[in-house]
Amino acid sequence: MADTKREIERKYESDESGLPDLLDLTGVAGVATVVDKGVAELDAVYYDTPDERLASAGITLRRRTGGHDAGWHLKFPVSSGVRDEIREPLSDTVPRALAALLRSRVRDTGLVPLVRIRSSRDVRDLLDADGALLAEVSVDAVHAERLTGAPLGTRWSEIEVELADGRDPAFLDKVDKKLRKAGVRVSAAPSKLARALSETTPREADAAKSEPAKKAKGGKGDRGDRGRKGGKAGGKAGGKKAPEPERVAADYVLAYVAAQRDAIVGLDPAVRRGLPDSVHRMRVATRRLRGSLRSYAKVMDRTFTDPIGQELKWLAGELGIDRDQEVLTERLTAALDDLPRTLVVGPVRNRLRTWSGARTSGSRRRLIAVLDGTRYLDLLNVLDALIAEPPLLKAAQGDPEKVLAKAVRRQVGRVSTLVAQALDVPSGTERDLAMHEARKKAKRARYAAEVAVDFGDRFTAQVRAMKSLQTLLGDHQDSVMAREALRDLAAQAQGAGESSFTYGVLYGREERRAAEIEAALPDAYERWCESR
Repeated sequence: MADTKREIERKYESDESGLPDLLDLTGVAGVATVVDKGVAELDAVYYDTPDERLASAGITLRRRTGGHDAGWHLKFPVSSGVRDEIREPLSDTVPRALAALLRSRVRDTGLVPLVRIRSSRDVRDLLDADGALLAEVSVDAVHAERLTGAPLGTRWSEIEVELADGRDPAFLDKVDKKLRKAGVRVSAAPSKLARALSETTPREADAAKSEPAKKAKGGKGDRGDRGRKGGKAGGKAGGKKAPEPERVAADYVLAYVAAQRDAIVGLDPAVRRGLPDSVHRMRVATRRLRGSLRSYAKVMDRTFTDPIGQELKWLAGELGIDRDQEVLTERLTAALDDLPRTLVVGPVRNRLRTWSGARTSGSRRRLIAVLDGTRYLDLLNVLDALIAEPPLLKAAQGDPEKVLAKAVRRQVGRVSTLVAQALDVPSGTERDLAMHEARKKAKRARYAAEVAVDFGDRFTAQVRAMKSLQTLLGDHQDSVMAREALRDLAAQAQGAGESSFTYGVLYGREERRAAEIEAALPDAYERWCESR
């Protein structure tokens, strides 16, 4: 199992070669002692795809020697200044566990050594009155060199303040205040790799070299923009920029599609790591993407998007195996906890745990196998191709507000029809199915409205209305699934010679809850119709 660490740090720059007034950090509230830990020589090689996919996502993969934590380090951004670092021991090749976490981005493209960064790290520990570590402050003399293309290098000095494990992040604010007073400023680059890439990019280096020559000859700037809409590069005299082209319907739909594709790719490592709610969020992104393709069939040709939608349905189903069981188990456990002890007869909790474990056994292994499979990776590649070269129809170039509004109205109308049909059906299996179908269409209408929220409150209101209706119908469907599970549990209990009394009590409560929802649906539906 890989070692994972939450890294919370801040980076600074100074016009001086080191850290000004280092010993004055004892004046920071809570700091009793500053301990010199000496200088460590660190040597790290950073890996990425040739087109730098990891760097563009703020992800870093390095093999580092020297220091107390030599090995492979994979870092995922969490928020500004916060990253999750996953470590593996030193080896000659990228560890399989780390390669798997990068598969959704790397796919069939190999990882190559991209940049080598060597640092002389002068370390100080900030300790409290009990001698416990508060933070580590280091001054790094950095030498970075590009390992691909032209052999370009760069040097700089930076200051890092890394919070000790378990400490309050607010402590970094106190250190920050002290450093700023000493003339230190926050680094413009979020990481060493980002700065190294920026300062060793061949085209940037060439531009820096050629700029003085251009000025000496009185030459004009880059002519690369000639031919674009708006005329020559630089626009008219006075440096005015060319006007931005007006956005069309396709721009909004494709932006939403791309955002969901990015969410799927970005959540892949979290799902593999088993992080809370990651499977659910990835499944929602998959459904959003599929729903938008269906809702905006007038924008993109369904001949191309329908097969993609089928693959997204498959992926959502695979993600749902574990998630649906998790939700169902949580519901039944909560219902059991709510019962008085006198109504719990027999080993109900043990049977519930056994039943849930049997249904989830192997589901995680199955999901990881899906994410490692060619079908899933092929789907990601197809989504990339769809976004890069979308099969646009005539409506794609239309007025975005009109095109999107029409699509939303169409989806909302379908929801209205399905809810009305469900209300006309007597309570029972047929109504259950009708309400479930209405719930699915409410989701699709909600996702369609999300594409259009830039156009005002009416679309935001539709999102809220659809979410409210979806929640009501979803609670009803959860009750349907819970009753099916309780019948199964009762049959197992009877077969083992146990009492089925408690399962009957829970079944009755679920039946009552479903009846309450069905009774509330007409008024909720009427209010929703009025809000439209």
